[in-house]
Amino acid sequence: MSWRRPLALAAVLLPLLTACSAAPGPAGPPAKAAPGFPYTVANCGVEHTFRAPPKRVVTMNQHVTEIMLALGLEKSLVGTAYLDDAVLPAYRKAYDSVPVLAKEYPSREALLAAAPDFVYGGYGSAFDAKDGRGRDDLGRSGIATRLNTEYCPSGSPSVDDLYREVREVGRTFGVPDRAEKWIGGARAALAAAEKRIEGVEPVSVFVYDSGDKTAFTAGGKGIGNEMITRAGGRNVFADLDKAFGDATWEQVVARRPEVVVLYDYGSTTVEQKKKRLLDDPALRDVPAIRNRRFAVLPLSDTVLGVRVPAAVGKLAAQLHPAAAR
Repeated sequence: MSWRRPLALAAVLLPLLTACSAAPGPAGPPAKAAPGFPYTVANCGVEHTFRAPPKRVVTMNQHVTEIMLALGLEKSLVGTAYLDDAVLPAYRKAYDSVPVLAKEYPSREALLAAAPDFVYGGYGSAFDAKDGRGRDDLGRSGIATRLNTEYCPSGSPSVDDLYREVREVGRTFGVPDRAEKWIGGARAALAAAEKRIEGVEPVSVFVYDSGDKTAFTAGGKGIGNEMITRAGGRNVFADLDKAFGDATWEQVVARRPEVVVLYDYGSTTVEQKKKRLLDDPALRDVPAIRNRRFAVLPLSDTVLGVRVPAAVGKLAAQLHPAAAR
C-alpha cells in the first residue's frame, strides 16, 4: 500500500465544494443546485442538506470505504484510513488509487490537511471528540459527516438498515441508480443463501472476537446478530444490548454453544484464538469446544457493509455444511 504526502494544511482554508447544513453559506444567493439536489438527509441525529455531491471525501474504517468503492465513487475520495483486513479483490485497484492518510485513525491535522468536504466514518470511534474529530467539531469547520448506521446511538441494525445505508450514500453522491442496482443484487444473494438452508434446525453460536479474562463477543444490537440468524444460527448472547460487548466465561459455559464463530483480524491469528479456547479447562465441556466446531469470518464481513450478503452464505455453509452444498 502506498503512502501519499498529505496536502498542505493551508488547503483547509480553501472554499469547501459541498454545501451542508453544518456550515452557513456565503452571503448572497446560493449557487444553483445540481440535478437531483438539494438533498436533505438525517444520520444518527445530524442533518445535512446537500446542493451537490461532495467532491473531497475521506473515509475512516474499511466497511465504509468499501461502500464507496462498490458504488464506483473512488474519484470522490481524497483519503482513506484504517483497514481491518485486505480490501476485497474487486475493489483493490480502485482502493490503491486513493491516498492512505493513516494506518489507523488520522490525527485532526492530517485529516484537515486533506481538505475534505465530507468525512464518512464506520465506527463511533472515527468521530472521537477528544481527538478533535467530533462531528460537531468538523461541522464547525464546514465539513459534512456521516456515521455508519450500525453505530447510531439507538436502533438495532438489520439488513434493511444496510439497504438504507447504501441508498442514502448513493443519493448523497448523485448515483441512486448504482445504489439500487447493488441492493437488488444483495437481495438476490441473501435469498439464495437462505434457500439453501431452508428448514434446518438452528445451531447455537458463540462469537469469539477476542479477550482473555472475559470474552469479547457479538451482542444483539449489531448486524452480526442478524447474519447469524439468517445463516441458520442462534446467537447465545443476543440478549447483550450492544453490537459488541464482554461476557464472562461462566456465561459461555452455561449457554453451551454448539459452534464458535471466530472473527479473524489483527495480530492474533485464528489458530491462536482456537488454541486459547481449546486449552482452557473451564471450557472443555462446552459442546463447540468438545467437538472442535469452529467457523471463521473476517471482521470486515460482520459489520454493516457490502460484504454482508456474501458473508451470510459463507457462514451458513460453515454452520450447516450438509445443507449448504
